[in-house]
Amino acid sequence: MGELRLMKGNEAIAEAAIRYGVDGYFGYPITPQSEVIETLMARKPWEETGMVVVQAESEVAAANMLYGGAACGKKVMTSSSSPGVSLKLEAISYIAGAELPALVVNVVRGGPGLGTIQPAQSDYFQAVKGGGHGDYHLIVFAPNSVQEMADFVEDTYELAIKYRNPAMILSDGIIGQMMEKVELKDFKPRFTDAEIKEKFGSWATTGKTPDRERNIVTSLELQSELQEKHNHKLQAKYQQMRETEVRFESTNTEDAEYLLVAYGSSSRICRKAMELARDKGIKVGLLRPITLFPFPTKQLAELANQVKGMLSVEMSAGQMVEDIRLAVNGKVPVEHFGRYGGIIHSPDEIVNALEKQIIKG
Repeated sequence: MGELRLMKGNEAIAEAAIRYGVDGYFGYPITPQSEVIETLMARKPWEETGMVVVQAESEVAAANMLYGGAACGKKVMTSSSSPGVSLKLEAISYIAGAELPALVVNVVRGGPGLGTIQPAQSDYFQAVKGGGHGDYHLIVFAPNSVQEMADFVEDTYELAIKYRNPAMILSDGIIGQMMEKVELKDFKPRFTDAEIKEKFGSWATTGKTPDRERNIVTSLELQSELQEKHNHKLQAKYQQMRETEVRFESTNTEDAEYLLVAYGSSSRICRKAMELARDKGIKVGLLRPITLFPFPTKQLAELANQVKGMLSVEMSAGQMVEDIRLAVNGKVPVEHFGRYGGIIHSPDEIVNALEKQIIKG
């Protein structure tokens, strides 16, 4: 068993990064995510593991430092919240185009614009539809606990390395600020320069040597035919993710007549709503997407053959609901219930919405 601690979600993600052997963190403070960089600065991992921690002059600078570190084959990450992530998107698109592994954390706050510092889930489109320019996808994990905030550092980064693709942990202000017991994994050593050359030498910028040419990392290709070929390669990679990397959690779906679909903190609230509905004799199940990209499309399509309707519960005006409707393809009604602007829904509100919008009886 690893070490047990009571921690905030933001603190847990920082501690997990140190223990996983991350080489560098580049960030900028913004509520409700500032504890990530504050924890790293307080922990001084450069004295313990050699991990570099930099508060950059801006979110744009931090994202481009991420690009540079990833190009060297180093394990690197950044974190921010909503408008800060928007500023990072140009570099994130470059990282995706250059096929580099890197980790981005978004602790979502209400918007649009500067919005509020309260929690929301209104960055779903930004996260799973690419967000920046061009046809690209991030690997996106959505934690619903402090434990998953810690665990998903390794989980997302392992897939980032496997697919040479940037990954994102899409959290929110509830999970980032709440405190829970978390089991921290043992320390893993950082890759040595020799290990980086062995593992990533075919693409990483580790320098020219007598036995090989230098690697050049870029997302630029001015010849259209070659750029299209590169895009075909990326799309094949994303399709492989869809086929092999989907993660989800289903609860009480075996006998469910109605289905709640929610991720992150909303899924925690939906658990209680499901209990309240079942106490009233309504057979409700819950499907929680853990990976938002790749999305559990197949699983929702199968459940559409069983249930009478689905309710997407989000702290937004309705974003994930579009992907649910695409998966269901008109087999059953799919409606949305959300609170937004930093307001958190209650279990009773969810049950009432289910009855009024889906059951209608």
